[in-house]
Amino acid sequence: MNIFGVMDVSGSALKAERVRAEVVASNMANAETTRTPDGGPYQRHHVVFEAQNGGTFQESMANQLGGGSSVGAGNGFKNIYTGGISGGLSGDLTAANPTPGGVEVTGVIADASKPLQRYDPSHPDAGPDGFVAYPDINPLTEMVDLMGATRSYGMNASAITAEKSIFNSSLDLLK
Repeated sequence: MNIFGVMDVSGSALKAERVRAEVVASNMANAETTRTPDGGPYQRHHVVFEAQNGGTFQESMANQLGGGSSVGAGNGFKNIYTGGISGGLSGDLTAANPTPGGVEVTGVIADASKPLQRYDPSHPDAGPDGFVAYPDINPLTEMVDLMGATRSYGMNASAITAEKSIFNSSLDLLK
């Protein structure tokens, strides 16, 4: 992970959560939409997240050091600190435990659930039997999703603020 690693990871999460909030807002806005350009009622949408591969700690360290041989394959990062850190490193920080990366939106998919049927013979989209097809959207579920997106967005914004504080503290030490 580079010096801006926290900002990269949290920035990707901010972007993903913003998309999630937009999709939830679209679902809530179209909760009563009975007619779409594709025909039929609006279909609820879901955001699909996928973890970005952040690479291994060894790869990130090698990239930061310009591919120096001291962290090359076989030597391992642990060898740099041999005798330098009391107690040593716990666990394997190489290929078995990759550094976590951010998140990305890989798609927005339509819900495959059937539309709700409500009896309303006076509605212009009512069928010959008097039933109207409405989207299967529960406002409570959408609000819970929106609150989750909001909380996650706030947590990642706090992580960026903490990272900025770390940078400022480090710069103060160098003065």
